[in-house]
Amino acid sequence: MILRRYCAAALAVAALFLIAQAAWIPAKAWLGQRLLENAWQRVLAGEPDARPWPWADTSPVAELLIPALGTRHLVVAGASGRNLAWAPAALTPVNGRDIIVSAHRDTHFSALRDLEDGAIIVLRTPASEHRFRVTKQEVIDSRDTQLVIDDTRNRLTLVTCWPFDALDPGGPLRRVITALPA
Repeated sequence: MILRRYCAAALAVAALFLIAQAAWIPAKAWLGQRLLENAWQRVLAGEPDARPWPWADTSPVAELLIPALGTRHLVVAGASGRNLAWAPAALTPVNGRDIIVSAHRDTHFSALRDLEDGAIIVLRTPASEHRFRVTKQEVIDSRDTQLVIDDTRNRLTLVTCWPFDALDPGGPLRRVITALPA
């Protein structure tokens, strides 16, 4: 009887641990956007390097809106794994001509599974607003295809892991969405 109780307690603790682990990244992504909102308002007020929390090594640089999907995300500078846990991250400067933004497929860019060609994407920076129209969606293998930055082109590229419903994180496949000025 005692052994049965210990086994039941151990299973309950293990289940709680697995549930907490599964909820951690989505919770962090949700919390990150809330903390970044305050920093974004400070950026708009003229504080260019406003940090969302005291130990942050990044700050919000843009607002990404996809009206057809009803999504709005604040974008941070620098696409490190740590930054991607909190928000979509700009791999290139958002004030450049060829802008690349990456995010996790199971948090900030999960809605991209429903994105259709022709959809409008709005990228707002403190200085400007750019409107893009989705022109191409493809899946590439990152082991043999690299994104090429071309500052002579005016475009926005969104990148996330593929497939959206994969059980294992990471993997070599990427969903790449190209949008040109609308």
